[in-house]
Amino acid sequence: MKQRSRRKKTLIAALVGLLCTGVAAGSGATAAPEPDSQGSAGKDPLWNMADRIVDRVEEPAIPDQRFRVTDYGAVGDGRTDDHDAIMAAVRAADESGGGRVVLPEGTWLSEGPIHLESKIDLHVEAGARLLFGSDPADYLPVVHTRWEGTEMYGYSPLIYAQDVHDVSITGTGVIDGNEASEFLSWHAKQDEDMQKLRRMGFDGEPLEKRRFGEGHFLRPSMIQFFGAERVLLSDYTVTNSPFWINHLVYTDHATVRNLTVDSHNANNDGVDVDSSTNVLVEKNTFRTGDDAVVVKSGRDKDGRDIGRPSERVVVRNNDMGGEDGIALGSEMSGDIRYVFFDDNTLRSGASAIRFKGNLDRGGTVEHIRVRDFRVEEFDTLIWFQLDYPGELGGDFPPVYRDLVFEDFTVDSATTTLEVHGPEDVPLRNVTLRDVSVAESETPMVLENVEDLTFDDVTIAGQRIDGDLDWRRGEP
Repeated sequence: MKQRSRRKKTLIAALVGLLCTGVAAGSGATAAPEPDSQGSAGKDPLWNMADRIVDRVEEPAIPDQRFRVTDYGAVGDGRTDDHDAIMAAVRAADESGGGRVVLPEGTWLSEGPIHLESKIDLHVEAGARLLFGSDPADYLPVVHTRWEGTEMYGYSPLIYAQDVHDVSITGTGVIDGNEASEFLSWHAKQDEDMQKLRRMGFDGEPLEKRRFGEGHFLRPSMIQFFGAERVLLSDYTVTNSPFWINHLVYTDHATVRNLTVDSHNANNDGVDVDSSTNVLVEKNTFRTGDDAVVVKSGRDKDGRDIGRPSERVVVRNNDMGGEDGIALGSEMSGDIRYVFFDDNTLRSGASAIRFKGNLDRGGTVEHIRVRDFRVEEFDTLIWFQLDYPGELGGDFPPVYRDLVFEDFTVDSATTTLEVHGPEDVPLRNVTLRDVSVAESETPMVLENVEDLTFDDVTIAGQRIDGDLDWRRGEP
């Protein structure tokens, strides 16, 4: 359980009592109108935008040609290195104008990364396992990537595609990062490199100097698209990822559908939407060592200078279980807006919904809608931690505003709502509507929030309605 000051604890009972009497201490939240739309009476107009995003997300167009890896020398016995044969099939498909590269039933060992090209579908058939080799040296030379929100040159992601269009990974087989991978031991070794990279990004060090290859310990993502249009990820199972799992960077029009993510190593986020637009994440099952679905947009000065937001994202009908269910941040310096979470199930973990930021970040997160959630058991239902001190001495408080959470059914949350906003830029315009929490030890812990609205919120049998501002007072 997180430690809190005695003063914060004393606020909780008084706050709940105030709201239960219906006393308003501030104005209610006001949702921004959806661009180019009219909302019907009683309906949040932004949800019209979510429907349009789903209708307009484009899927890849890939020629109907098949390239079986066995035709290029792949063996599939789990011992023979099939990397060169798989890449030969990819090249043949590329030279023929695109097509489906097929891994049939078998275990296909790839001692090195698979780099995809435009108009390629990497298809892992039922009964197939794509197993990656365990030696980090095989994932060099370095490639242009983004590591926790900062651009650099680093070890290649296991499956990687840069500056591509119309690309997919499909099939009901398994993509396995290898439980014996040396990458998995690097979490304990990464701190020096991690801090160096963060400082480089914060100081604006030129990208060409940010090289973290041999002798460094920054783990690569499992699957990364770095600059892509029209991407489809569907049906496969992922396990034993070294780092983030399905990582979309600078990607426009992406669909992530029917995946099973069962990977429990450090920093194993299920899907990271990173400075990407027009994204649909639906009907997936996540069992992860970190967040299930995360939306990000770059870190500190590097993220602000690049300035590419994540926007127009819909996450719906997923089954989530991990350390956190959904998260926005902490890398959000390029802004996040118009993100919709609809009809998801969250199982158990630390925080069902988490918003993160610190004073190095800057950036704005706004126009976020979350509805129809079934939540089992979490330490915290909704947690805003926006006031971490800047690790590098920055004074760029993140801005979070205009967020609506509605139609929640929650079995248990030790803490229902926890907010820690910066004093100068408090959390603003947050609404909880039609939320029912059956069991909760601590209803709320609040620091620096304005226009917080409760509309038919029930926590452990106690009804809460009202509007509130709560700012940190003088000591």
